[in-house]
Amino acid sequence: LQSKTQNGSGRSSFPFPYTPYRIQEQFMAALYAALEAGRVGIFESPTGTGKSLSLICGALSWLRDFEEKKQQEEARLLAPEGSGQEEKQPLASGGLACLNSGDTSGEPDWITAFVQKKEEQDLVHRLKEEQIRRKKREERLEKIRHNVQLKYAAKRKRSEEDETKHLLQLSKEILSEGAGEAVPEQLDHNEEELILAEYESDEEKKVTSGLEEDDNNDLEEEHVTKIYYCSRTHSQLSQFVHEVQKSPFGKDTRLVSLGSRQNLCVNEEVRRLGALQLINDRCTEMQKNKHEKKSDAEVEGKKRRVSRAVCPFYSYEQMQFLRDEVLVEVKDIEQLVTLGKETKACPYYGSRYAIPAAQLVVLPYQMLLHEATRSAAGIILKDQVVIIDEAHNLIDTITCIHSVEVSGSQLCCAHSQLLQYMERYRKRLKAKNLMYIKQILYLLERFVVMLGGNVNQNPSCQAVSQTGTELKSINDFLFQSQIDNINLFKVAQVSSIGTLFGFVERYGNPAPAVKTNKENQKLAGLQNFLMTLQQGSYKEGPLQSPPVEADNDHFQAASPLMHIEGFLSALTNANEDGRVILNRQGTIGQSSLKFLLLNPAVHFAKVVKECRAVIIAGGTMQPVADFREQLLSCAGVDPARIVEFSCGHVIPPENILPMVLCSGPSNQQLEFTYQTRDLPQMMDETGRILCNLCNVVPGGVVCFFPSYDYEKQVYAHWEKAGLLTRLATKKKIFQEPKKANQVEQVLAEYAKCIKRCSQAGGQMTGALLLSVVGGKMSEGINFSDDLGRCVIMVGMPYPNIKSPELQEKMTWLDKTMPRAASQAPSRVLIENLCMKAVNQSIGRAIRHQKDFASILLLDHRYARPAILNKLPQWIRERIQVKSAFGSAFAELRKFHRGKSD
Repeated sequence: LQSKTQNGSGRSSFPFPYTPYRIQEQFMAALYAALEAGRVGIFESPTGTGKSLSLICGALSWLRDFEEKKQQEEARLLAPEGSGQEEKQPLASGGLACLNSGDTSGEPDWITAFVQKKEEQDLVHRLKEEQIRRKKREERLEKIRHNVQLKYAAKRKRSEEDETKHLLQLSKEILSEGAGEAVPEQLDHNEEELILAEYESDEEKKVTSGLEEDDNNDLEEEHVTKIYYCSRTHSQLSQFVHEVQKSPFGKDTRLVSLGSRQNLCVNEEVRRLGALQLINDRCTEMQKNKHEKKSDAEVEGKKRRVSRAVCPFYSYEQMQFLRDEVLVEVKDIEQLVTLGKETKACPYYGSRYAIPAAQLVVLPYQMLLHEATRSAAGIILKDQVVIIDEAHNLIDTITCIHSVEVSGSQLCCAHSQLLQYMERYRKRLKAKNLMYIKQILYLLERFVVMLGGNVNQNPSCQAVSQTGTELKSINDFLFQSQIDNINLFKVAQVSSIGTLFGFVERYGNPAPAVKTNKENQKLAGLQNFLMTLQQGSYKEGPLQSPPVEADNDHFQAASPLMHIEGFLSALTNANEDGRVILNRQGTIGQSSLKFLLLNPAVHFAKVVKECRAVIIAGGTMQPVADFREQLLSCAGVDPARIVEFSCGHVIPPENILPMVLCSGPSNQQLEFTYQTRDLPQMMDETGRILCNLCNVVPGGVVCFFPSYDYEKQVYAHWEKAGLLTRLATKKKIFQEPKKANQVEQVLAEYAKCIKRCSQAGGQMTGALLLSVVGGKMSEGINFSDDLGRCVIMVGMPYPNIKSPELQEKMTWLDKTMPRAASQAPSRVLIENLCMKAVNQSIGRAIRHQKDFASILLLDHRYARPAILNKLPQWIRERIQVKSAFGSAFAELRKFHRGKSD
């Protein structure tokens, strides 16, 4: 079974676009071994060490070797009788005998032999089918790759169809002119839709007769062994895809990028809806219209009265073409959308059709970590490889994806809409659907009672008698709200919720401010909706995406049922794995119910259990204990299956100067606890340290504060004390904005100022950026070269220990986790959250091999051995603890002078 690999599960050399660093070679070798042995790996490679390329070349080398070995094995099994039979026999029968060894002990030999022979024949038959499918796919892709004419044939065909539609439109206009102006405008609109619908249905027949059969066969194609790569943001995923394009695997890897409809939809009418759930719902409704058109030909007469929109991009033939184009050449999300517009094919569904045959699937966190979203996307993890990058916040990410909050106003709004709907159409509903709607109404009523209100009154006008936060276990919440007798699994899964959401969005009246005079349209929509409920034909429902925190009031007001569906699903978690937080504010409308997931391992366990191997990777994974204990141990991963890899940095030791500063220029001890950090002398001392540093550090200085509030407080104090004026003589001062959309502008101005100062010379030597830990600047933004010659961390950014969510998590950890080195698990959690945030922020400065920077940690508590041990290895090895400011300043001046010479 050996191919190019050496030492069984190792490999000595990897294809790489340039000569790799030694640590990259070690990273790839460790990754290859982990994938081969089916391990769960925690891999740390500091930013600037080429982690993405190491992941690509290591993982795809393993996949290539794995495919080669599999094909050699297939060839041996499928070898014709008489040739290579001796070689084939032990492999086939040996592999199959073990399947039957348990239950054939009492059987006669001839039965055992017959069963083995039968299983062997089945295996060979299956392999032959797989081989035929693979060859067919390879031939198809090869044809597209080399035949430019074929490549644009579908595009040309689509243009011809557009031209035909245009002519039909003209004909219709001529006909309507001939008929005079007596025809009402509404009919004209319906007529237009009808002609387009008829034309599309002709195309559908054409597709059904030929290509669609092939398509269905292709869609049944088995999932080949593949690597699922996920990261946090679409920009990180695009960056990764560009790295694949540049790598030696860029030409012959079948890669597909997945995204939400919001990112991939090319239908302008749907895109304009803006909010994710509105887009999801409109899309699924348009598909349903298309399928019903095909299946309900006998009720065509009725359909004419209720003409409904279908998506012109949802064409099997075009999506097949798009799928093959995706597999032929590596594309990122933007290129995929461009291709979708060119070929008039839906990139959202076209990319999903490409999943089975793809070797590398690139997707955002939520799509992989949320089970309902995963299955809706057609992702099958069985025996596949998963790589989770930028995973330093993985525990928090899983917790957030599965935690849901619903406000009192959302509960009342949903109740009002459903009640109106039920009253008006009660006679048209099946008994079962009516029962479910009544159950949902009852649940909503009880939830509002739990907040202290009445569902039939305006939530904004109901004052809450007892404000505050209360935590309950799931069971206590269910008992106290008197809903423990309702099967939440069924209510949460019933497709009516999704369908009702669609009804409410378009035909309900969510707010008095929304006025509509399209009564006919509303009625048509209701009839369609009622038909689906009565026939029980609506199975798909909107794509289940994890509940997302609303960005604006409109989104929140528009989709209460989405949040409620998520909340009901969350209540089906095991009692010990979550808590319900009742947050009672001024009015019922402002109050909320929140489900908090305490044990993220229950959801991660499914991923780890199904996959062949899982790799959790990041630039700063320290402290690793969290991943081992809270995620992997709780998910039932055998400790022997876990492997850790951490490598140093590519920069030489002399290019970094990390220091812990215990006191300031006036010998004031630095301790930024909640009790002491507001003291004027502490803020003054911080200002004096910065004034001294700005005199000797060239270019940009980035200073991180524990919170926005503290940064504002310090800034105001410095302004009053005249410290800002002193600082401004050497560095122009910038503050991190709270709004995400302003970050780019501030960064651009900060960079421009540094560049201008370095070119002009003079007294002003650069800029000072006041940032916040956990803000936009502390993650995902590079302060390379002159943008970050010194990074300062003011105090230790411990999380807010008074937060009820955090307190509950701490209590849960103390109950469920063993004590580590005489420290309570809750104390370890607090320290780890703090140090994770520190590591993320200080890792921003060094971005490549020739970069250099100094790193200052302002607080004597950093000098504790337990804290120092939680710093990344490459910083920990070089850190100096300075009790007096004088020696630290001398060291710093020497470092920066040496670099500027």
